[in-house]
Amino acid sequence: MNSPRILVTGVSGPIGAALLPSLHGRGYNVVRLVRGSGTGEHQIVWDPSKPLSPDVVSGFQAVIHLAGEGIVGRWTEAKKTRIRESRVLGTRHLAAALAKAVHRPQVFISGSAVGYYGNCDDEVLTEDSPSGTDFLSSVCREWEAASRPAADAGIRTVNIRIGLVLSPDGGALQKMLTPFKLGLGGRIGDGSQWWSWIDSQDMVGAIHHIMKTDLLRGPVNLVAPRPVTNNEFTRILAQVLRRPAIFPMPALAARLGFGEMADGLLLASQRVEPTRLVGSGYPFHCTDLQKALRGILKS
Repeated sequence: MNSPRILVTGVSGPIGAALLPSLHGRGYNVVRLVRGSGTGEHQIVWDPSKPLSPDVVSGFQAVIHLAGEGIVGRWTEAKKTRIRESRVLGTRHLAAALAKAVHRPQVFISGSAVGYYGNCDDEVLTEDSPSGTDFLSSVCREWEAASRPAADAGIRTVNIRIGLVLSPDGGALQKMLTPFKLGLGGRIGDGSQWWSWIDSQDMVGAIHHIMKTDLLRGPVNLVAPRPVTNNEFTRILAQVLRRPAIFPMPALAARLGFGEMADGLLLASQRVEPTRLVGSGYPFHCTDLQKALRGILKS
């Protein structure tokens, strides 16, 4: 009996680093859709900016689409164009090819982010909350809309709105560690902004749950049930590292250092609840931030 085939994009990031071993461990035949030149037999080369042949994506049980330009860095106009086009064009071309494939997947899991909601202060956000008005919000709206051809073709399509992923394999947490280990960490701005996070084990577990849960479709928040403020996050991180957290970064300094990214990413407040995951019975592995950080940092 042949193993079910899974097509995955965006495998080089921290989510892919955790997801691929789990797919292999469950017996899936994983094929990676990669940019540039592929070197392995389980790779398909594509250019996200160009249409994709339906034959290339035919015959997969599931497609997990995580590819996109990294959002960390100063948001020049060129950077913002790459952030938008790498997500919107790639998703649009992949969804269109899946819609026309002879053998379509049972489920198409397409990336998105909690940036969809914009800066919402203390408001509790669910999948039914409206989108924001800033740059990241507009990118996420277009990103999710780009998956519509697959949904219109009858493919169960899920847009995973991902929060801050806590991973030992890179990502935002890794970038925070150096200043905190040096005792130079602290809150950003006044620290009141909400950060919605998820442990990488739950990120992977939730994707597997979505693959087998037919009732889930449309937007699904991938965050832990207990978001924290930036002030609490930095305090707990410093505590786990046994370092002080007495060097706050004022909002003005964040804006001078990071430009528009500071308001869109570091200072934005998103108090997001995983309403549909919890409602569908997903059993979270970790809901306590301190426990999650201790596990990742082996502290």
